[in-house]
Amino acid sequence: MKVAVGSDHGGFEMKEAVKKHLEARGYEVKDCGTYSLDSCDYPQFGKAVGREVTSGAADFGVVVCTTGIGISMAANKVKGVRCALCSEPLSAKMTRLHNNANVLALGGKMVGENLAMEIVDTFFDTPFSAEEKHARRVSQLDD
Repeated sequence: MKVAVGSDHGGFEMKEAVKKHLEARGYEVKDCGTYSLDSCDYPQFGKAVGREVTSGAADFGVVVCTTGIGISMAANKVKGVRCALCSEPLSAKMTRLHNNANVLALGGKMVGENLAMEIVDTFFDTPFSAEEKHARRVSQLDD
């Protein structure tokens, strides 16, 4: 599986941890930046990850900023992205089951690293239910 990751400076450390975690799980990871703690703007990185996912270059994405809010908004500007900001595992499970989310957003300063990895694992280990009502709703999101 291919996963695109991206962050601004506020999410850089968490992105690096997520990247290592995903690689340890055997995923191919494309880092869309940022590459340091230098101040930068989150929209370019959220959109870059979104474009990787919608182009088919990546199967999923993970985006991180300080709160996860701004970068999730940026990712969701890309048509076809269904990015969900999750701060605990149940939301990660439900957004995969019901919304077929293809990008996970995390708040790099809002959740600790252990919890973040549990959220990541739950997100990637949960398939879309494909139940008719959920498929219908996801289709409406994509219209």
